[in-house]
Amino acid sequence: MAVRYRGTGRTRKTIILVTNPKKELLFVALGGSGEIGMNVNLYGCQGKWLMVDCGITFADPAYPGIDVILPDLQFIEERLDDLVGIVLTHGHEDHIGALPYLAEDLGVPLYATAFTAGLIRGKLEEEGNADRVKLHVKRPGEPFDLGPFGVQFVPMSHSIPEASALLIDTPYGRIFHTGDWKLDAAPVLGNPATTEQLAAIGDAGILALVCDSTNVFNPEASGSESDVLLGLMDTIGKAKGRVLVTSFASNAARLHTLGEVARETGRALCVQGRSLDRILKVARATGYLKNFPETIDADAAMRLPRNKVLVVATGGQGEERAALGRVANGQHPISLDAGDTVVFSSKQIPGNEVAIGRIQNQLAAKGVVMITDRQAHVHVSGHPGRPELAQMYRWMKPDVLMPVHGEMRHLMEQARFGLSEGVPQALVQTNGDIVRLAPGDPQKIGHAAVGRLVLDGDVILPGDGATINERRKLSLFGQISVAVAIGKNGALLGQPQVQLQGIPVEEDRDPFVAEAIDAVVEAVRSGGRDRSKLREGVRLSVRRVATRWTGKKPIVDVLLIEA
Repeated sequence: MAVRYRGTGRTRKTIILVTNPKKELLFVALGGSGEIGMNVNLYGCQGKWLMVDCGITFADPAYPGIDVILPDLQFIEERLDDLVGIVLTHGHEDHIGALPYLAEDLGVPLYATAFTAGLIRGKLEEEGNADRVKLHVKRPGEPFDLGPFGVQFVPMSHSIPEASALLIDTPYGRIFHTGDWKLDAAPVLGNPATTEQLAAIGDAGILALVCDSTNVFNPEASGSESDVLLGLMDTIGKAKGRVLVTSFASNAARLHTLGEVARETGRALCVQGRSLDRILKVARATGYLKNFPETIDADAAMRLPRNKVLVVATGGQGEERAALGRVANGQHPISLDAGDTVVFSSKQIPGNEVAIGRIQNQLAAKGVVMITDRQAHVHVSGHPGRPELAQMYRWMKPDVLMPVHGEMRHLMEQARFGLSEGVPQALVQTNGDIVRLAPGDPQKIGHAAVGRLVLDGDVILPGDGATINERRKLSLFGQISVAVAIGKNGALLGQPQVQLQGIPVEEDRDPFVAEAIDAVVEAVRSGGRDRSKLREGVRLSVRRVATRWTGKKPIVDVLLIEA
């Protein structure tokens, strides 16, 4: 798909008080602070900028017809000559998902570890611009320089292989940017940094800890992926019929676990979903999932006895077009019946409750048994709870804590928690705040333009532009088309035509249209010869009729035809 950008309508709501970093260290979040998702962070130093992550967020009812929402990078687009590169902490969509659409225009190299780079390369190839975006693979612990920044990937545990914190060296102090992380004493995949390695980083001095806030309200540690193996083994071992497990496609550790469960419970493994196929391909290519069982296709799975198959499918967040959604509504080769089991081996993302509930109700109507993390130990989070955050503070011993990756309630709570755990200073910022981290005490010194772009088909549009605003109005109020023919003397020719879309008159449609036509006739008779005034008079007359009938103010389009 060739994406085209249509920039008209992008608004500039803020005054940028800072042009470029001087002899100082700046931080600006263009996404991911004050929200969960769409992470984009900038570090500025000595006239140059470094970008960390470039992600998306998903469907929002405020954007009708839109599935993917992108960050508005206007601030850094105006400074492209000073952008030295983009470093990607890991391969989740909210950290790399915007790259296929925005990286080519940014025109700077990308830097990632092998697994993350594999996912990025696949996305760029699908978009058709892989040959026009430079992508460099870096090993964990391998230092490299980008302008005034020294960067090093520090491997961390998370729900995807090769999640990394970034150790960023600058002339004004070192940053430990955690990315998404947790502590896992028995990780299933990968080799996260040891306690000794993390403590040594802190002992060498950290100016700022820029830290994931997602699970700050959780009083317990996130738990180990190894523990989930036992929970899934028990749950699936007791199941009588077909079992379908849905999890985040990117959770390669969970895929490894499910492979072990399938082997131990004597079930053949069937994997359904394009994103799962992509993760399996990249994981195998980069040395992971070497002993993953051979999989079977959907037709073979349906021929096996019901208690001899384990299906792993996408769609646990309620996505209608994902595999689980199509299974639930009977539009997939895999079918589930009474007594079969669906295991939701994932956390419900806030905002997806209605979509997940819809699919669960469809499954319940079939008599399917459903297991979530409330009924059994089938999931652990990939983000740190309070004990893990406290441990990170002790290791890093930062001068200042700056929470990111969370809504405002998460950011404020982590700031309070960090101070209570002995961190000397905490600064809460949100998207667009320009923060000077050094020299001197950290403080906000300006504001950058931030916003949202939307991917609408193959076109990128401003999230607050004319097209999306019109679509919102159409979805809320409906639309009326009026065609009026008039002679050269301004007299009405024939009967006006009125067409409705989404106007709540139902069985009263005919009398409503008749009254609207009468209003048009009267507006033409009293409208005079000024065509613009006549068109506006017709529009307002029809809208007044609609308001009397429905209480709404629909969009009214008027076509004047002059004979």
